[in-house]
Amino acid sequence: MPDVFNELRQRLRSIPPSAVDLALALAVLVGQTVPFLYASRMSGPQPWTLAEYWPVLVSSLPLLVRRRFPMTVFVVVAAASLAYSLAGPDVPSQPVPYGWLAGLYTVAELCPGPRRALAVLISLPPAFAVSPDTFVRSALTAAAAYVMGRAVVQHRRYAALEAERATERERARIARDMHDILSHGISVMTVQAEAGPYAVRVAPERAEQAFRAIADAGRDAQGQLSRMLGLLGDPASRSPAAEPSLDGLPDLVARVSATGPAVRLAVTGTPAVLPPDTEAAAYRIVQEALTNMVKHARATAGEVLFDWKDDELMITVSDDGRGRAREGRLASGRGLNGMRERAAACGGTLTHGAGRTGFEVEARLPVGKRA
Repeated sequence: MPDVFNELRQRLRSIPPSAVDLALALAVLVGQTVPFLYASRMSGPQPWTLAEYWPVLVSSLPLLVRRRFPMTVFVVVAAASLAYSLAGPDVPSQPVPYGWLAGLYTVAELCPGPRRALAVLISLPPAFAVSPDTFVRSALTAAAAYVMGRAVVQHRRYAALEAERATERERARIARDMHDILSHGISVMTVQAEAGPYAVRVAPERAEQAFRAIADAGRDAQGQLSRMLGLLGDPASRSPAAEPSLDGLPDLVARVSATGPAVRLAVTGTPAVLPPDTEAAAYRIVQEALTNMVKHARATAGEVLFDWKDDELMITVSDDGRGRAREGRLASGRGLNGMRERAAACGGTLTHGAGRTGFEVEARLPVGKRA
């Protein structure tokens, strides 16, 4: 059902403003012509004269240009509405001044504060000109028209603010992804490049392995960056397939293990189906934690533990490196802040600090239905 409403709303928004104004002017014209038809029926067929009918025309047709000249149209329509109320057809109940209400709505929507105040003052004479029994109705309908105009303005401001916030969130997401991809790839390549000259002299086979690791890290970073940059031009084309998934974790761990620290991937519990954003966050958190391990830990071994529980996934990345000395160095880094933001965006939490043997990162992410 919400999809039907959204589709209807999109179709209504696609209607040209000129068509909307034409429909509004015709509706007001018809609505204010009805009292003439009723009066003719009560008093017998009589030809209308322009002197009798002009207020109806002047209080409706100017609405065709209400967006271009909101204040001018309102003044003209309000004057015609007043004439319509004073010299209109003799009917038992006072007709509703639809044109005046449409003009007041337009001023409330499009004009600045001083002109809106002037429009309210101009509206007072037509309101008091009607009979006392319809004054309350006129006042309430005028207030409703004005409030609706201001509500549209507030809605647009809110929509613009939400769009700006969404843009900022997207920029932050792109910045985090770029940092994670580049930081991981460059760290792996740097470590292997530093070890390469020594390996060439004493262990040529290790040098060959180091060169392969550099090439693999470069190709992986290039592929991820290409996919990301390809999506920037068309946000609608972004799909879960373009995001990293947990299926890529074994290769990620293997690449890190080839650079130095022997990292073990362990899984406990029953895996669950994660939402695409949560799955991507889990991958990026592990990637950044392993990057920090390579860059800062001076570790010989590490572990990535996925512990699947009933309602959450607990990810623990630990090493046997420098522990507390490393914690102070990383406390204000972009990487740790990015990991915390990723976990929070999925409704989870992330903590880090000295573990039993070195440094430890622990993330808790909510899970979906069981696989």
